[in-house]
Amino acid sequence: MNKEEIYKNIILQVRGLTSAEKDLIANLANISAVLYNNLEEVNWAGFYLWQEDQLVLGPFQGKSACVRIAKGKGVCGSAVEKKETLVVKDVHDFPGHIACDAASRSEIVVPIIIDNQIKGVLDIDSPITERFDEVDQGYLEEVVDILIRETEWNYKI
Repeated sequence: MNKEEIYKNIILQVRGLTSAEKDLIANLANISAVLYNNLEEVNWAGFYLWQEDQLVLGPFQGKSACVRIAKGKGVCGSAVEKKETLVVKDVHDFPGHIACDAASRSEIVVPIIIDNQIKGVLDIDSPITERFDEVDQGYLEEVVDILIRETEWNYKI
């Protein structure tokens, strides 16, 4: 399958999983698994949730990760600060990159924004430089849009 076909399959899985379940943690966990197991050349896929004015590690697939990330720090914190998706071709060229996994070389981070408020981010890393592009960005933003629409976001952790 080519990249577009893989993403179309991912979108179908995400829609199916979230249409039957509204729980935030369950949906984040399942979406992490879908992305990690279907995308090629990724070594981490998951979520950070915005709590106590910082990003806190949420459900993910991959090696253990940084637990807390401040706004404006690393790729995830920068995506929060800018409120936009960041596609980083080589994380070693990104000022202030946080190396949770030394094997990671490229990264994409999609902020989760509801009513102009940050709720978290979707973060995916790859051991390959220039792994992510506009196609990834478009489909991963669609995954986040589905997650926002189909999930109950009034959570207390």
